[in-house]
Amino acid sequence: MYPYTAWIIIFTAIPLLLVVYYSFRTGAGESAAANYQQAFEPLFLNVLWRSVRLAVKCTVICFVLGYPAGYILAGKEFDTRTFIIFLFLVPMWMNFLLRTYAWLTILENNGIINSLLDLFGFERVNLIYTEASVLLGMVYSFIPFMILPIYTVLKKMDTRVIEAAKDLGANPLKVFLRVVFPLSLPGVVSGVTMVFMPAVSTFVISDLLGGGRVFLIGNVIEREFLTASNWGFASALSVVLMVVVLLSIGLFTLIDRNSREV
Repeated sequence: MYPYTAWIIIFTAIPLLLVVYYSFRTGAGESAAANYQQAFEPLFLNVLWRSVRLAVKCTVICFVLGYPAGYILAGKEFDTRTFIIFLFLVPMWMNFLLRTYAWLTILENNGIINSLLDLFGFERVNLIYTEASVLLGMVYSFIPFMILPIYTVLKKMDTRVIEAAKDLGANPLKVFLRVVFPLSLPGVVSGVTMVFMPAVSTFVISDLLGGGRVFLIGNVIEREFLTASNWGFASALSVVLMVVVLLSIGLFTLIDRNSREV
């Protein structure tokens, strides 16, 4: 365990401690909590709320789309399973920035969608630099992280439990609600965690697809670190965001634990 412990200390614990340390560094005459007082001003709380709101929407959409996909892929009768999983994984091998730029060519005013609308005589629509475009980019980028954990859990599920439920007279809907879905909750919780965490802290997607009009907490932290060079305030925002993420993970873990006990 010594190598792993050293790795965690060097690359996780020490950077986190440095962020916390810088969050309490202020200018002369200011209190140690000045950065946190600024972080809880209404302006930044609204940005944090927008980030959480979009992350929750992204997580819900990924679940609604990802659970049926994982369920179908885990089915015994699905012969092209490996090929479909390969299609889900291929975009993840590409650079994240390139994938986001690709959506610009699709959604922009002279992009593919509006060009097709012009071709068929329809009016152009404004698809870029909106919350909807940012949400679309987030769902596209993070949905594999929802599908794969759900698929893995469903694939490993003991089919004899399902057969026993059917033998006892349960219809397909009751089998799913009382047997399949409860047993797949660990995969659902894992997928929700893996989608929510990067979604709430993203800044590249909102920067490119939002065009500076959809400002998220990740954009504020990036600006304060790289542009304003206000490391203390940026660190305080990072700590606040980290607390939000940790509370979310704790909630998801509690749900997972309760589902296992039931």
